[in-house]
Amino acid sequence: MKKMVALTLALLMAASLFLSGCSVRKDTSDSENSGSSNGSGSGDRVVNVCSWGEYIDESLIDQFEEETGIKVNYQTAESNEVLYSQLSMGGVDYDVIVPSDYMISQLIEEDMLAELNYDNIPNFEKIDDRFKNLSYDPENKYTVPYTWGTLGIISNTAKVQEPITSWSAMFDPQYAGNVLLINNSRDALGIALLYLGYSVNTTDEAEIQEAYQLIADAVKNGVYQGKVMDEVFQKMEGGNAAIATYYAGDYLSMLENNEDLAYVVPEEGSNWFVDAMCVLKTSQHKEEAEAWINFMASTEANLRNMDYIWYASPNAEALETYPAYYEETYGEPLDPALYEIMAPSQEVLDRCEAYLVLPAETRTLYNDLWTQLGI
Repeated sequence: MKKMVALTLALLMAASLFLSGCSVRKDTSDSENSGSSNGSGSGDRVVNVCSWGEYIDESLIDQFEEETGIKVNYQTAESNEVLYSQLSMGGVDYDVIVPSDYMISQLIEEDMLAELNYDNIPNFEKIDDRFKNLSYDPENKYTVPYTWGTLGIISNTAKVQEPITSWSAMFDPQYAGNVLLINNSRDALGIALLYLGYSVNTTDEAEIQEAYQLIADAVKNGVYQGKVMDEVFQKMEGGNAAIATYYAGDYLSMLENNEDLAYVVPEEGSNWFVDAMCVLKTSQHKEEAEAWINFMASTEANLRNMDYIWYASPNAEALETYPAYYEETYGEPLDPALYEIMAPSQEVLDRCEAYLVLPAETRTLYNDLWTQLGI
């Protein structure tokens, strides 16, 4: 039902664009695009947003532009690490970014983020207290949470012999050529550390080297079909791989297109994360950036966004009322099992760790080991 409604809306949007001669604003070429879309010299109000792929109901962009007169230039990056590389090299003019918790800590540490004027963001009050004053922004000076969720294993039940319950599946030669390794070092090494019984935040070089060797041995044994980020949608929806590591919200999107897919937070535990909206210190449109953040933090925007991207909202009212919103929208109740994947219980979260920012020397080690993998 939900998939069919989304398809109808997409076809209507495509027809409108064809008739008007306009182009879709979203640019997903993360590594090739400079981000230079500031509209400077035109006198127009603009906000440049960089987020992740498949991570917004784009009709919200239209609504924001209509309500405020502020043009949104919306682009995406593939991962936190790619985003950081872009910011470090310069040449991008993003105003709002939506990094994950550990990357926010690093950006604060490196003085890249502007303190927010929360008087311009009254909807911050709607954010559940459990998502405020977290370790990445303990004084709540820089961020407004956007989504939260878990990292887990997605498996194709038509291609695996038994239910997947452990991270061991990510390294198992019996699945050679049918496993997708997530294409960022923090998650990839993190799942190896969890399988070995270590913390995802360890700084012990021997433990990190052991995790690297586990992945390297799997590479040698031909376990991995390749490294993916957003490519995982096509691979898993099309039945082209048996096992992948990815995020709960994206799994729920994939499930709409392939009912054979299953999701699990493995028995060894996993990562639970918060992605949050921030304004870069270099922003030339801070007032517009805060207007965008306030709009996206509203209950209405969170309900629509949850419904579109399947990620849990930190807006307390939106999260609580989403099942009723779903039933009113689609005429059928939301499956409680799906809601539990979207917004896992505290029992599940207690088995997970949030990533903390690692010391500079540990980050260098991660980068060096990741480069050595060469896949």
